[in-house]
Amino acid sequence: DSRTNTSGRTTFYRELRFKLAIRDDVIHKSPTDGVWSDFRRSSGLRQTARVALTIPEQRAFMAELDKPANLRWRPVFTVLLGTGCRVSEVIGLRWQDIDLDRKLINIDHTANYYQAESGSHTFKWEIGDTKTTAGKRTIPMFDEVRDAFIEEREWQKKTGITCNVELDGVSGFLFCNKTGGLLTTSSMNVVLSRIVNEHNSEEEIRASRNKREPMLLPRISCHIMRHTFCTRLCEQETNLKVIQSIMGHKDITTTMNIYADVNEKLKEDSIRNLSERLRLFGESSGNESVI
Repeated sequence: DSRTNTSGRTTFYRELRFKLAIRDDVIHKSPTDGVWSDFRRSSGLRQTARVALTIPEQRAFMAELDKPANLRWRPVFTVLLGTGCRVSEVIGLRWQDIDLDRKLINIDHTANYYQAESGSHTFKWEIGDTKTTAGKRTIPMFDEVRDAFIEEREWQKKTGITCNVELDGVSGFLFCNKTGGLLTTSSMNVVLSRIVNEHNSEEEIRASRNKREPMLLPRISCHIMRHTFCTRLCEQETNLKVIQSIMGHKDITTTMNIYADVNEKLKEDSIRNLSERLRLFGESSGNESVI
């Protein structure tokens, strides 16, 4: 329906403008938070499938974080992409929750920003339990994740900006914005959209000059980062209980479904590579023998 599409675009871009204002510290709260989600549900619009980044896409995204305009966001996005934690778990991380010497992260709570009442424009923060009992876990860090925590600590020492928020008696949060407040999922997703758009614009120009196909990035959200980490883990790890523990999945079925999807793709790639490399059913060249 054209009227639904037009109304949807208007709602979406109105919410996006407020999110950009939050990003630029013009305002601290958006009166339209959740409006787009409510509209999508009421109009029956379906969500697009969340697809993990491929390895080349992941590397391209990480390269974007090395640009001066994105350096401030490099620590938190590295942690999201390198741990598979839920965004509420990362937002709620405190300095006391990480052990840089042993390279361990303790996850036992979340920080949630939610609508105070249905239909209300008032939002508030609260400390909550992890999404599931299985969400309480200790996970190891990659060296890159450890470096990201150190980078964040050094930035805060240099600028004198630390998180000044206390929620339900909890303080000492690890990540913060430029005013010492907590990061929000919406503000991080806006930044991710900007990074993707800038990469794709520049990549199309580079590809055109070099006469090749551009390597464009898909839509990236904080949740897609979690899904990407889980995909990389499933590509390398065969013990489903280990994957479940690291990801904090309550139901092993969730882990099994992701593992099955990943390995179905690996199976297809393996057969295709086998055929291409050995040319099992094609003509041979030179002294190669045909099986």
